[in-house]
Amino acid sequence: MADSILNELRERLKGAQEEFEAELDRRIEVQRQQFRYRLEQGKVRFEEDMRDWQARYRTGIWRYLTGARIAYLLTAPVIYALIVPLVFLDLSVTIYQHICFRVYGIDLVRRRDHVIIDRQHLAYLNAIEKLNCIYCGYANGVIAYAREIAGRTERFWCPIKHARRSADPHPLFESFLEYGDAEAYRAWMESYRRGKGNFEVRS
Repeated sequence: MADSILNELRERLKGAQEEFEAELDRRIEVQRQQFRYRLEQGKVRFEEDMRDWQARYRTGIWRYLTGARIAYLLTAPVIYALIVPLVFLDLSVTIYQHICFRVYGIDLVRRRDHVIIDRQHLAYLNAIEKLNCIYCGYANGVIAYAREIAGRTERFWCPIKHARRSADPHPLFESFLEYGDAEAYRAWMESYRRGKGNFEVRS
């Protein structure tokens, strides 16, 4: 009974998610028409008059720096120092998935689906703002990319839910086996071994 209720809720949630994503796509298309830009081979192209209009709202670098709080300027090196571990994380998980996922038969995570850097095309941003936006896009994208790789790894090796809910589990987590269900886990293990790499916990 409880499983049927959860499955029904899961299907409703899936339908709502699909509807939500369709609405997001529709709104993005409306924004493209409103602000007159298009994507050409992944690159943003604004119409010339729209770029001129945006440029009127750009703040000069000197004014931007002199108008900033001193605390913001002093903490900037702390923020940018994180580029070292971020690049190391990016490189590490990329090497890891290209080696291990191919062995395990797990689909590779497409990095470009998560690391999106395109705000530098906005003419109303000055050079410092563009650099900040590039950095934020990269940092958050790498973390999302690493999370997806970690989630697929967890699904492969230990697809068991935790005893208590986490604040924001990755999307694959809800399909995991129930915490404490030893019979289901062993049945899944045997089924997985017979399948020689075909993975499916449950729908």
